[in-house]
Amino acid sequence: MPQKDPCQKQACEIQKCLQANNYMASKCEAVLHEMRRCCARYPKGRSICCSGFEKEEAEGEKLKVASDEIRTAQQ
Repeated sequence: MPQKDPCQKQACEIQKCLQANNYMASKCEAVLHEMRRCCARYPKGRSICCSGFEKEEAEGEKLKVASDEIRTAQQ
């Protein structure tokens, strides 16, 4: 039997919040924060619910590296 996704509860809370708030993510910052905290507790790939957050994090890192490179080149 497969293990339960450790962040499934938080993912469900996000869906409930979004539905209750006409899909305005700004109204669900608290539950989104809890989801990120849950995802940070587990290794990448452990929670299928975290896959979108892991992708978001990787893209953020790419942007940070690019910004650092631009800043270094300007100096």
